[in-house]
Amino acid sequence: MKAVVQRVESTRVVVEGREVSRIGKGLLVFLGVAKDDDRKDADYLLDKVINLRIFEDEEGKMNASLLELSAELMVVSQFTLLADCRKGRRPSFGEAAEPATAKPLYEYFLEQSQKKVRAAGGIFQAMMKVELVNDGPVTILLDSKKA
Repeated sequence: MKAVVQRVESTRVVVEGREVSRIGKGLLVFLGVAKDDDRKDADYLLDKVINLRIFEDEEGKMNASLLELSAELMVVSQFTLLADCRKGRRPSFGEAAEPATAKPLYEYFLEQSQKKVRAAGGIFQAMMKVELVNDGPVTILLDSKKA
């Protein structure tokens, strides 16, 4: 499972011209599910995400986590994180999980997030417009297989 984590001032997800979710200050997570991922991968990444010390503390140092600040989390499914671009010019998505496998893991990640922090999500397999205001910018790449 792969994640791109961005520190944001705000984020909203729009599908077919309709806003489906919105958060304020917090983290936006683009989540990609691989063929061999399971709940352990989701649990590992969620723990990493909510405890990453990438928010500024009182001294201006990146020393506070989403959990500590009671900030918000937006989770958006993005299979393109599994793209393999080593050959040719067209990405291969052979490592991405099929929707029947990926959707339950995405939903599990979101449900577990909502048990720990204020969290919202996109709509799995929808064509989404994700609007965000980066904070920093701060962008972190996470991979559950590189634990």
